[in-house]
Amino acid sequence: MSLASMTGFARADGQSGAYSWSWEVRSVNGRNLDVRCRLPSGLEAIEPRARQLAAERLRRGSVTMNLQLSRSSEQATYRVNRGLLAQLGQIVRETQTAIGAAPPSIDGLLALRGVIEIDEPDVSADERASRDAAVLASLGEALADLGRARHEEGARLAIVLTAQLDRLAELTAEAATTAAAQPDALKRRLDEAVGKLLAAEQALPEDRLAQEVALLVAKADVREELDRLAAHVAAVRQLVADDRSDDAVGRRLDFLAQELNRETNTLCAKSQDLELTRLGLELKVAIDRFREQVQNIE
Repeated sequence: MSLASMTGFARADGQSGAYSWSWEVRSVNGRNLDVRCRLPSGLEAIEPRARQLAAERLRRGSVTMNLQLSRSSEQATYRVNRGLLAQLGQIVRETQTAIGAAPPSIDGLLALRGVIEIDEPDVSADERASRDAAVLASLGEALADLGRARHEEGARLAIVLTAQLDRLAELTAEAATTAAAQPDALKRRLDEAVGKLLAAEQALPEDRLAQEVALLVAKADVREELDRLAAHVAAVRQLVADDRSDDAVGRRLDFLAQELNRETNTLCAKSQDLELTRLGLELKVAIDRFREQVQNIE
């Protein structure tokens, strides 16, 4: 499977008998899969299945599924809620007496929620089941379109990530060629440090001298960090270019980005060379940019 973004949008319309509807499904970045389902009154029973459909197709992301449902007006009749209208009339008269407000228009009163009620014919169990099945089938289509949109965005992200990986590999290779990373330079630095220790007024015991030399070696040698950086870059490149698993790779990419940052921090801490330090800082900037893009990957 190719990389998939966690950002996308899809819409699907449908009709069954007197009913017509429209699904809008959108997703944005999220640490895990978080599904919000907004359904009109009377369709609460389909929510568990709607969530299941989303979980079957998506691994991560904050997903909102919004359903708009309407029924043919030919099937419905309208009536005025006279009790509510009478209460509103009483409130209007009291308000006019209290503050001298202008009387409201009739269309203003009728537009208030609950004044006009819709009487729909009873829905049979078979009609309801047929409608719900068709609505869920439409949701499946919307989720399939959302998945395609997320993979298309993922393909574009893969191009960006590949370019960033090329830059990381370039900087890592350049750092490996600096004088501070070469054995000869390390040997000269150790010789100078050991010479200073031996020339001290109070000579160090052999075991202490060996400890100091070992410590200097550990602090000065950055080849291990550079090897790990190169290995992490290769691992990320394989995930970006050759992922064929059904699992989301975003978390693994994020973990590798953290490891890249950790090795670069150690590299900068060990560096006693201006050029190597400069390259380490450029690596940190490049890794931060890479990680920003990784946050979009499912």
